[in-house]
Amino acid sequence: MHVAVYLPLLLSLIAPLGARPLAERCEPRLATCLLTTSALVLGAATTISLGLLAVAGLVRIPQLAALGHWSAQTARHDDPAELSVSLIAGLLLGGAVLMAARMLWRRARSLATAAWEAACMPARDGLVVVDDDTPDAFALPGLPGRVVVSTGMLHTLDESEHDVLLAHERAHLTAHHYAFVALTQLGAAANPLLRPFATAATYTIERWADENAATATGDRTRVARTVGKAALAAHRTPAPARTTGAALGILGRRSPLASAGPVPRRVAALLAPPLGRHPALTAATAAVLTAATLSTAEAAHDFHLLLRTIGAWS
Repeated sequence: MHVAVYLPLLLSLIAPLGARPLAERCEPRLATCLLTTSALVLGAATTISLGLLAVAGLVRIPQLAALGHWSAQTARHDDPAELSVSLIAGLLLGGAVLMAARMLWRRARSLATAAWEAACMPARDGLVVVDDDTPDAFALPGLPGRVVVSTGMLHTLDESEHDVLLAHERAHLTAHHYAFVALTQLGAAANPLLRPFATAATYTIERWADENAATATGDRTRVARTVGKAALAAHRTPAPARTTGAALGILGRRSPLASAGPVPRRVAALLAPPLGRHPALTAATAAVLTAATLSTAEAAHDFHLLLRTIGAWS
């Protein structure tokens, strides 16, 4: 536990540096899965590490050690962390749990609202056309979900581009992209150092839908043109904020990557050959996640042995 308990915390500092390369060089669906898994595994591992450090500090306090029939003196001798470190870990753990619970509540509420709105929308083949001059299009999760398109967006695009728009939005629903968003945000809520994974996943989800649209229509150039036209129209006339907070759109405006130019990167990717799986990045990601998992398991096992030791000397 002396080293293993700190390794997930160290990895959460280093691993996010690989989020951008994964998003840019790896096939979008695989990249999204790797980013989501990384956020969840590292978020869980760091939370467990903080919990172990915090509890290890609590058993050094005689009054608390007596509750478990442990020896506080032995705990002070064998504990791998100073009491100050345990106190800081406890504060960080409390913040992580609070932020994760807050994020889960807000996400569950927004998805429930989206599902209710989707159920109340009359649709034909899952498509809802809204009489609004503002160019907008997004997927609304629900049972079933809805693709919502404004008349302004339909007028902005040519008829030959409407199928691209629908293929993109339907890809968000069929692949349950809102779940990937929620899971990466959960990991980032538990550990803010992991926010680059959530940011990159928002981009790769849009790229995933772009590639699905390209496969469905058989014309990558037309998809690239549609994405560019929709973005330019939205830039001239910004769409109002959506109340549900659970919609995914072709424009990708909700992405924190907007300042870095996600739309031009998506267009460039569509005009280039499809990306491959990039075995080196996949293997590196798997190695990091394996190291985090094994170190967390090792730290938990060492903590169990610590409790047995201080219990034997109580």
